[in-house]
Amino acid sequence: MSSWHRAGNDLAGGFLSLLVVAITTWWLFSLPTSYLVQAIALYALLGGLVVHFIPTVFSGRGLGSANRVTLGRATLVIPLTVLVLHTEQLSDPLRWWIIVVSTIAMLLDGLDGWIARRTDTSTNFGARFDMELDAFLILALSMLVSLAGQTGPWVILIGLLRYLFVVAGFIWPTLQTSLPASQRRKIVCVVQGATLLVCLGPVISSLIASVVATGALSLLLYSFAVDLQWLIKTADR
Repeated sequence: MSSWHRAGNDLAGGFLSLLVVAITTWWLFSLPTSYLVQAIALYALLGGLVVHFIPTVFSGRGLGSANRVTLGRATLVIPLTVLVLHTEQLSDPLRWWIIVVSTIAMLLDGLDGWIARRTDTSTNFGARFDMELDAFLILALSMLVSLAGQTGPWVILIGLLRYLFVVAGFIWPTLQTSLPASQRRKIVCVVQGATLLVCLGPVISSLIASVVATGALSLLLYSFAVDLQWLIKTADR
């Protein structure tokens, strides 16, 4: 079965979900029509990546239950991400909307992994899909916090660190070594998302947001430092 035939139906269902979220956001907050076009274009890019990377040998039908949950989360994340291009519309009610939708996406984060383990359908593709979506949401939220004027642009480093680490891996191949599973890494990721949502809250002052975000960034830098140390020691051995 070709990748397109395997993923097509699920991607079509995800597209309908995306339209519901994007149109609701567009209508509630009087966003320009370009917002809808950009959301659809970003989903089309996601669909292309899914079709390209999904394994040709894949158990079950379609993307599988776990990956469908991840795709559903993506239809929440994409409409929020496009708001980075419409910060002139970043009113207090819209910020509350971002917080609510992001919270739902984060609460669903553990469900896809649980389903994969429960049904014995865990795959590298599914784990990567889930991880990349988490990283993308964190990057979008960090940009929105900065664009809302809650902190300085430095907060975007919370979202950029993971991508800088990947780029560094092309220069220093040692960084491409697979890291062992880590509860610390998962907790730090959750803390980053929760912190950014708190900072985005209209009732939070810029001073408090800056202090809280600084703490989260420090924790993230520590986590990356621990992983970097492990990779260097492993390479030396």
